[in-house]
Amino acid sequence: MFKYRDEETAKKILNGIRDMDLNVKFMHICGTHQDTIVRFGLEEMLNDVGVEIAQGPGCPVCVTTSHEIADAITLARNGVTVTAFGDMMRVPTTIGSLFQAKAEGADVRIVYSIDDAVAMAREQPDKPLVFVGVGFETTAPSTCVPLHKDDCPENFSVYSCHRICPPILDTIFSLGETHLDGLIQPGHVAVITGTGMFNEFSKAHAVPQVIAGFEPLDILMSCYMLCKQIRDGRAEVENEYTRLVRPEGNPKAMQLMEDTFTPVDRSWRGFPVIPKSALALKPKFQDHDATKVHEDILKLTPEVEAEAKGCKCGDVLRGLIRSEQCPMFGKVCKPMNPMGPCMVSAEGNCSIAFRLGSKRL
Repeated sequence: MFKYRDEETAKKILNGIRDMDLNVKFMHICGTHQDTIVRFGLEEMLNDVGVEIAQGPGCPVCVTTSHEIADAITLARNGVTVTAFGDMMRVPTTIGSLFQAKAEGADVRIVYSIDDAVAMAREQPDKPLVFVGVGFETTAPSTCVPLHKDDCPENFSVYSCHRICPPILDTIFSLGETHLDGLIQPGHVAVITGTGMFNEFSKAHAVPQVIAGFEPLDILMSCYMLCKQIRDGRAEVENEYTRLVRPEGNPKAMQLMEDTFTPVDRSWRGFPVIPKSALALKPKFQDHDATKVHEDILKLTPEVEAEAKGCKCGDVLRGLIRSEQCPMFGKVCKPMNPMGPCMVSAEGNCSIAFRLGSKRL
């Protein structure tokens, strides 16, 4: 599981946490962190020294709403070529999935980057093509790039499902559904945003935060740093992921996002409407904004249920239950027969628990 030297380091970190004699609960908002925690058995190690880590809304595909996916399905069923990342294809809604639309004859394609979608649009200049943009601050800058180029195809447009992190953090604490002693923040987001984005949150809620990398020792060290803040009576933003995260982040990427997107109010799966939490294209890009270009088609999108009956994805994303506590987990809901996005995406909590965990309580 660990290399010898890593194992020795892990023991030292865990012993350091044990010596502080705390009983605390942290939350992460990153699917990759969850994968590391489950894959390397960190949950049990941390529980033994008084640390519980709750799963949070860290999977971009999972927090995308059924209505947004239904919009993409409706576009595909009405003659528009729809391109998206693979994890989006199998997310179920009450009107089916993108893969089902493809099976019915709709032109739905998996892409590995927005550049793939742009190339496809060029190959079929007489047919409209939409790229479904999903992800947090990590992937949003790449969606911007083609829109600023003079040769962006006229038949190409973006349906933005992008979201940003700070508003969801405020919402989690405002809802007050669970007590949290600290937050493990996603290192890949902070590579783009820098560390300053999280400062106001620590001030407003007096909560310790640590920006963490994705190796097992990163997770353990971030927990140690959070515990040390609690012991010392501090509530600050600390950067464990110093090998990649700089205080200023990536100014060029941040400027690109500011030039391209406007923050808008939008609901997240499992959450109410969260003010200024999603990214919509600015009016100057309306010729490439799928919500404007295909407005008439999107009016045809039927109402869909937020979740399949019995699915607890929303509760999982809010950190209220573990994936295994959903009554459908491992029974009706499995990766080959998902009832919700948390069992579909590789970053989904339920998928991770099923593939890497015990699969049952």
